[in-house]
Amino acid sequence: MAEPANLVERFLETARTFPGRAAVHAADGALTFEELAGRTARLAAALRALGVRPGDRVGVSLPRGTGWAVAPLAVWRAGAAYVPLDPAYPGERLAHIAADAGLRAVVARAGAEAEWAEGLPVLDPDTAHLATAAPAAQADAEPSGRAGHPATAAYVIHTSGSSGPPKGVEVTHAGVAALVAGLEERGVYPSGHRVVAWNASLSFDASVQQWVRVCRGDTLVVLDDEDRTDPARLDALLDAYGVTDLDCTPSHWRLTGPRLRPGRPLRLLLGGEPVPVPMWRALAEDPAVEAWNLYGPTECTVDATATRITGAAPRLGEPLAGVRAQVLDEGLRPAATGELYLAGPGVAVGYVGRPGLTASRFVADPFSTDGGRMYRTGDLVRWRAGSGLEFLRRTDRQLKVRGFRVEPGELEDRLRGHAAVEAAVAVARTGPDGDTLLAAYCVLAPGARVTDAELSRHCGAVLPAHFVPSVFVTVDALPLTPNGKVDTEALPPLPTAPAAGPESSGRAPEGPLEELIATVWAEVLGRDGVDAEANFFALGGHSLLALRVVSRLKKNAGIALRTKDVYRFPVLADLARHAQSVHALAAGEAS
Repeated sequence: MAEPANLVERFLETARTFPGRAAVHAADGALTFEELAGRTARLAAALRALGVRPGDRVGVSLPRGTGWAVAPLAVWRAGAAYVPLDPAYPGERLAHIAADAGLRAVVARAGAEAEWAEGLPVLDPDTAHLATAAPAAQADAEPSGRAGHPATAAYVIHTSGSSGPPKGVEVTHAGVAALVAGLEERGVYPSGHRVVAWNASLSFDASVQQWVRVCRGDTLVVLDDEDRTDPARLDALLDAYGVTDLDCTPSHWRLTGPRLRPGRPLRLLLGGEPVPVPMWRALAEDPAVEAWNLYGPTECTVDATATRITGAAPRLGEPLAGVRAQVLDEGLRPAATGELYLAGPGVAVGYVGRPGLTASRFVADPFSTDGGRMYRTGDLVRWRAGSGLEFLRRTDRQLKVRGFRVEPGELEDRLRGHAAVEAAVAVARTGPDGDTLLAAYCVLAPGARVTDAELSRHCGAVLPAHFVPSVFVTVDALPLTPNGKVDTEALPPLPTAPAAGPESSGRAPEGPLEELIATVWAEVLGRDGVDAEANFFALGGHSLLALRVVSRLKKNAGIALRTKDVYRFPVLADLARHAQSVHALAAGEAS
């Protein structure tokens, strides 16, 4: 494979060639390529005026909108690496990420920064670009030609830690450029102008393969939370902007795909978790959808393999150009079935500030002649004649829940921090609708009592919403294997979920807010009714459905809740009381 092009230079060339082409559409407006180049040049200049230098790291904490495209590109043009800080995350987690990454500055909306940003200079992307009159796409906006240099860091994304807080994965520009080149060569990114739905949060590496497409001249359509989770809105948006490409997890496609207009032509990119066999076969037989299965860990720059979804059996397919995949046994000898190791330009620098952990996962490549490294994926795979790699299972306890990567140790540490919990184990389980649920089995301290809602609030105060279990199960003891480890296979089954009819074991909803929330819950959960004491997650709710609840409450009643509020207050009556206080506070500030 030829040396991949510098993506910053490629973006600037695109802006010069197609200045009037739409670069970004979002709920807060739209930008042409000329406008995007101008705003990023000026924001980059403002960052450098704050003292940001090549090699520094800059936090990005913004809601979905045009700023999502402006900020990372501006950080790159300043020669720095961007570090996503999802505003929906708890403050304690954001504080850890900011400190762990050693941020030099933060790009955030004025007034939105919190305690975690204290002491850091903050730039608002909506106004900072006005502070300088830098020309739209001037070549000398880049510091000493280092913007997008292959050896420099492009971003640091934090993933779940096997124990304790999250760890930052540092990825180079060489890795991102190789990703784009590999996907283009494989045909995942076809030639010609495409319109790409930007679905993933900046805090997840899947966003990289979506937003960097603007560098090759594609148009981005930033999906807001309602667009992402409401099939009718998504269908209308795909029509309105002529979207050609949609990237999502299989869990997300299960939620929205079957309810889109039948026969809609679409290039569908699936990743983040295994594609279920029924979904694989349905997509393989759909003449309107060109579906691809993408696989790769964050530590190897998003994607390492890609294959068209055809035939009857799921597979990972062949490695992308530039990726070297080795299936090895415990002695690092080639094997037909074994752990997958990946090498090539996409292999990350390592974990920020964690040399020991880096050394254990990024190991010397015995097949390299230049002293290169390879990454231990922890995935057990096998080669299949004629179809490449097939995923079998994890070799460790790492979980994938609706496309989110969850190290159970981080959740278990938090659960054990509750005074009522003596021991805990987190596992993934299949729910009644075939969806994957995060479940926590807890052993309580002698004489202790605790509700599921209390445990949800305890977890949600520190962890992201997708880390909060949908189900809590109390057990007398955790089953152990003969060598003393928790035997997750011997854990009891999940409690039987209530039928999808009316839920009426408690009192009926009272007052406008309870009644509104009950109506919204019934809609998103597919129920005839919900009572005031119902627990959202006990009824089958999960993070994607919680996101839909939040979006509908804002749309229907102007109530601005966050997804984590549903986790903090999973009981309908509690959520209604919280919503009332939020609404009253907003009304007071407005007056």
